Amino acid sequence: MAGKQERQRKLARERYERRLAREAQRQESIRRTTRWTTGGVVVLVIVAVVVVGVLALTHSNNSSAKALSSPSSSPSVTPTPTPTPTPTPTEVKEPATHCTYTPAGQAARKVGVPPATPDFKATYQATINTNRGAIVIDLLNSKATCTVNSFVFLAQKGFFNSTPCPRLVTTGIFVLQCGDPTGTGAGGPGYEFESENLAGATYQSGTLAMANSGTPNSNGSQFFIVYKNTPLPPSYTPFGTVSSGLNILTAVAKAGVKPPLNPAGGGHPKESVTIESITIKKT
Repeated sequence: MAGKQERQRKLARERYERRLAREAQRQESIRRTTRWTTGGVVVLVIVAVVVVGVLALTHSNNSSAKALSSPSSSPSVTPTPTPTPTPTPTEVKEPATHCTYTPAGQAARKVGVPPATPDFKATYQATINTNRGAIVIDLLNSKATCTVNSFVFLAQKGFFNSTPCPRLVTTGIFVLQCGDPTGTGAGGPGYEFESENLAGATYQSGTLAMANSGTPNSNGSQFFIVYKNTPLPPSYTPFGTVSSGLNILTAVAKAGVKPPLNPAGGGHPKESVTIESITIKKT
């Protein structure tokens, strides 16, 4: 009898130990599952953070690009600088003693290319004779020599004669854009050249500056005149200051714009402005 009871106790202990082993195995399985799940959640969180960060950067970059190409964006040749923000090109030492004009596109009017050697010691004053009166501008030859050299050349060749100013912007930026004989905002002189005078450039009322295609060193014949302080990045070569006639532009701006509107902002001025000629005074 004693032997039988001993065997029963032994079997009971074995069953009990097996239950403990199974329970221990089950608990370990639960712990492994918990660790995997927790680790997976951490990984997912990390991935989510990275994705959100990338999306945020992408959204930020896209927003910047849209802001630069929105109606409050900067003026350009076709039809507005846009950019994605563009780096400031390396500038030559001013006044420049040599200028490079590179063939680009088809000339709206064939007048040739400016001389490579500018008169960097000269003082220039330009009078833009429009159908609404004369706008007199002191050109910044000592700070934007190659730009002034091109502008003077085109003016003296009659490139700007009988040319409409096709774009007036009255929201965000405050400019009248001119310099395209086609009147479409897409025409140029058939060459382009480097930007100048950009370090610390601001666009105060009365500034004359070059429009561009949205990339560095893409200046041509188109320019804009600022009639009210305008927030722009230093990407557009300032090369003159209005000394008289700014009231003409403020009056035109007050009248507003008319269709067709420019996708980049603004449109044709209701009171149309036509450059009849530009005369240059050199001293």
